[in-house]
Amino acid sequence: MTTYGNPDFASVKVIPLTDFGDAEHLQANAGTIMRLALEAAGAHAGPAVLEVPYGTYHFYPEHADKAAYSITNTASEEENPDVTRTIALLMKGQRRLTLEGNGSLFVIHGKQTMLLLDNCEDIEIRNLRFDYARPTVTEMTVERIGEKELDVQVHPDSQYKLEDGRLTWVGEGWTFRGGPVQHCDIDANRTWRVDDWPSRAKRIEETGSRRLRFHFGDNAIPDVRPGITVQMRDGIRDQVGVLIAGCRRVRLTELGIHFMHGLGVVGQFSEDLTFSSLELAPRRETGRTVAGFADFIHLSGCRGLVSITDSKFAGAHDDAINVHGTYLRMVDQPAPNQVKVRFMHPQTYGFQAYFPGDEVAFVSADSLASYAAGRIAAVESLNPREFLLTLEQPAPTLLGEQDVLENLTWTPEIVIERNHFARIPTRGILVTSPRKTTIRDNRFESIHMSGILVSADANSWYESGAVTDLLITGNVFDLSGGAEFPILRIAPENEHSTGEMPVHRNIRIEDNRFKVSQAPLLSARSTEGLVFRRNDILLEQMGQESTAEPDAGGLVRFENCSGVEMADNRFRYQKQ
Repeated sequence: MTTYGNPDFASVKVIPLTDFGDAEHLQANAGTIMRLALEAAGAHAGPAVLEVPYGTYHFYPEHADKAAYSITNTASEEENPDVTRTIALLMKGQRRLTLEGNGSLFVIHGKQTMLLLDNCEDIEIRNLRFDYARPTVTEMTVERIGEKELDVQVHPDSQYKLEDGRLTWVGEGWTFRGGPVQHCDIDANRTWRVDDWPSRAKRIEETGSRRLRFHFGDNAIPDVRPGITVQMRDGIRDQVGVLIAGCRRVRLTELGIHFMHGLGVVGQFSEDLTFSSLELAPRRETGRTVAGFADFIHLSGCRGLVSITDSKFAGAHDDAINVHGTYLRMVDQPAPNQVKVRFMHPQTYGFQAYFPGDEVAFVSADSLASYAAGRIAAVESLNPREFLLTLEQPAPTLLGEQDVLENLTWTPEIVIERNHFARIPTRGILVTSPRKTTIRDNRFESIHMSGILVSADANSWYESGAVTDLLITGNVFDLSGGAEFPILRIAPENEHSTGEMPVHRNIRIEDNRFKVSQAPLLSARSTEGLVFRRNDILLEQMGQESTAEPDAGGLVRFENCSGVEMADNRFRYQKQ
């Protein structure tokens, strides 16, 4: 059970789910029964364990909670005007609760947020598996390529209908035609984004049970080969997999999360989050290749310690892990000690981003340099996108027209250790926190873009902030990146960049192993105190042994960096 608060065993109340119905009733009406059990746990003053007997439990939208939650990096007002979420398991205001799944499988029907924790403390969710009955990412595998047509076999979990030679994907309460498309080479454990070529087909016909033929006529045949799995979805993130909002000390451990619709596991303005021994990948017995509609773990505006360890990430449609804050633009200064700030990215708005007592930094949008600090005395929400902040002291007298405010209080220390990343179409890890960050002993396998990206920007996603203490050590990077995507990329999006005004500082890349084919090894800009040492680099497609350091125009690239140290690295070359 959870050890938060070190409760005495005798004081822990065990609540068997079987108290609320027999096995058949439980498994068919899991949503209703779980709500009753959680209410009973919430009524207990001390620590409790909600015990779920091993089995398969089905959660249907008609039994779910409905509640409005604005969630970072999901959908704009135009894309999804109604932020009401359909919630299979809602924990609100729970304290000192362990949900023990005993290896059970929770099957989600329709489109739902599988688990939502709101204002909870000292929670552990463990020994559970979550999956969708009908995943919202469909799959079909190419069987044959002809001169002007190709044949595919549709996965049994993907339903469809054909009308007038057009393909519509059909799920439980949802349909779509076109949208984002990915290819997956399961043998190479790789996945990557492609154009929506199925929508280019002139005509589609059914040639057998779950077999389709795409006719392209004069249109070009897509660049695909037999054996490739084609993954399709719509583009709207109207739910998430898990939301942890306004919580403290939450632990997810020994979980199998085998499909998530929308953004994945989202932590938002929460403190001390632990993710341990997770399997974010399809269940092997399903034969599916995808487990995530977007990111796997996405944490915004969190603080305390974020720990992600001993987990498997395979089969996403976006980044595996993204940890960041949010810059809000300063759009007005009604008084010397007041600033009005605004959420700028269309898909991020509606939640409280500042609290009284928070420390903030005034940041130049042009250089991303911080030029002043302050503390918030009062917060007034003006509308879903804007806040009026009253400061304890006057704001700087000269605010840039597009300058932004960073919340320094809500930034975490980060530990990411002993994880395995594969079949990721974008980046393995994105981190931008000013506090200590350690990325250690992970394996990055064939990540299509950069294995690790350190960014920060005040003009696109508005994801903050400046890194000051990052250690990347003991990791294995196996054929990740590409010609346009360095394996390690430090790329703040500052328009005005000089060596005298760095964005990031104190980044150490030590004792890692790289297997490199076509990708640049390291690209960095606007960084001070960058160390790259004692790394082992195996370079493919070269025919001689060498210990020479690469030149800056080859494997490593630096722009407006200072205090760079490269030492004691070993470069080995092998032919493929």
